[in-house]
Amino acid sequence: MQNDLKRRALRRLKIVAGQVKGLERAIASEKYCIDILTQSLAVQKSLQSLDAVVLENHLKTHARHQLQHKKDAARAVGELVKIFKLSGK
Repeated sequence: MQNDLKRRALRRLKIVAGQVKGLERAIASEKYCIDILTQSLAVQKSLQSLDAVVLENHLKTHARHQLQHKKDAARAVGELVKIFKLSGK
């Protein structure tokens, strides 16, 4: 992973971990449902942000390399289509 993107991904992951712990505390202490849902949605947004960083790294490194080598190009396209479908886009 590229150093800058690795640093960003790890930072995002630490944020997600803190948010999940906060969400766990909110549920355990029976906080207001809307507050719990708000925190849950924030976690999901943070995970989407992490996904974007990982995808950026993949495109700049692995996918770029695969597309430059014709024998690997179909694999690169297939992986990206799979991720696109999983994302629900």
